[in-house]
Amino acid sequence: MLNILRRRYWYFGISMLVMIPGILAVAMWGIPLAIDFTGGSKLEIKIEGDINLSTSSISTILDDNGFSDNVVQIADNDIVVIRTKTMDDLSKGVVIEAFEDEFGLAVELLSFESVGPVIGREVAGRAVQAVGIAALGILGYVTYAFRGVKNSFRYGVCAIAALLHDATIVIGLTAILGQYFDWEVDALFLTALLTVIGFSVHDSIVVFDRIRENLSRYRRAEYESVVNLSVVQTLDRSINTQLTALFTLFALALFGGDSIFHFVVTMMIGLFSGTYSSLFNAAPILVVWEKREWRHWFRRNSI
Repeated sequence: MLNILRRRYWYFGISMLVMIPGILAVAMWGIPLAIDFTGGSKLEIKIEGDINLSTSSISTILDDNGFSDNVVQIADNDIVVIRTKTMDDLSKGVVIEAFEDEFGLAVELLSFESVGPVIGREVAGRAVQAVGIAALGILGYVTYAFRGVKNSFRYGVCAIAALLHDATIVIGLTAILGQYFDWEVDALFLTALLTVIGFSVHDSIVVFDRIRENLSRYRRAEYESVVNLSVVQTLDRSINTQLTALFTLFALALFGGDSIFHFVVTMMIGLFSGTYSSLFNAAPILVVWEKREWRHWFRRNSI
């Protein structure tokens, strides 16, 4: 039988190699928050005509009209997405007229939204609360659901460890993409993150439930052997389930449009990470905990 858990420290190392750059990115550059959290205005316009637009020319026009703190994105060569400090309807009209005068072309307003700084701070606070409450609820539920198994709280802790692994990877990669590709964290990102958390815990519980079944079936077997058997038995199921979701998300990424592209890619990253952490992090941590392997980590012949 395939011995997956034999290389468990390799899996931990791979996770660390993926998480550390993201953690450093968050520490150096921070999380690229959108106006949903910081407050400000988002203006999406379409400049109708044959013209080569550049972010620098758009930013110059905004600077000249009092909106120097801005982020500009150009999609499909004629659609411009502008994020800047809060502007009112009068300022919006002035900016659109400035574009029309500069390019000599008609400018169509596609969408306009503003969020005040107080509302943005409240949304950010509630986002943190939502993740925290979800983590505590998952810990309590998993511990209760596995109450018939020895040290049931360990399963809840390991599920949270996998959850934090996935959340760290998603947030870290978003910080990197925000630095180099102007990605931002908006309300859809929070939706994707909470969905990833749900998928991660769901996958972990599937593996844990098989461990519980096998522990009652093979009472005299070594704990590591039972956990390894359970991971092997759920491997195909976990991979096939997540591939089905990933294929659907990949199609959405290709044909779903710019408005949901970041959301879909975030989901894809999170689902891939969730499958990995459930199989190669959560279950191996149970074995490390059961065998108390940390007592041998700093000895020469450690595992």
